[in-house]
Amino acid sequence: MRIIAGEFRGRRLLPPEGDTTRPITDRVKQSLFDILAPLIPQAAVYDCFAGTGSMGLECLSRGASFATFFEADRSAAKRLEKNIAMLDVNDRSKVIAGDLFRWFDARAQADRAGGADLIFLDPPYRFLRDRQSDLRRLAARVAEAHLRPGGVVVFRHDAGDQLDLPPLARSDLRTYGTMALEFLRLE
Repeated sequence: MRIIAGEFRGRRLLPPEGDTTRPITDRVKQSLFDILAPLIPQAAVYDCFAGTGSMGLECLSRGASFATFFEADRSAAKRLEKNIAMLDVNDRSKVIAGDLFRWFDARAQADRAGGADLIFLDPPYRFLRDRQSDLRRLAARVAEAHLRPGGVVVFRHDAGDQLDLPPLARSDLRTYGTMALEFLRLE
């Protein structure tokens, strides 16, 4: 895993341990960031289910102003913190270790001004089968209180799965092999 463009181009990230995260390939990452390029400069980013932080760190490399990372797995969160320190972006990032569903529930009435312009929602694929209601509630919390006007949620999931996340609506869908990337906006 590496940063593919921007300030930290070519820098390698510590990879995940075991199979708790699913790294995205450089080819898919490049395609995704080609689409997102106009949104990234000075953006506030949420990287939900962050793993080792590849998406949020790529955004920081490309000019995002701040990234908040959410990761429940302790080993992945430690690797994420090491990646942040290795790139020296502690002052432009924050790690929320623990259950992001609880975090968003506790901040259901947050001020959008403190929210995000770009949100990566990359749950474990099993969540689309086992925790659909939690994901819908999370999408509602994000949309109601955290996604800034004009913002985008990038929802990564298995191409064979489908889950509507109202009040977010799909504005684009890209499929790469068995992976789907949905671009969601407020309806």
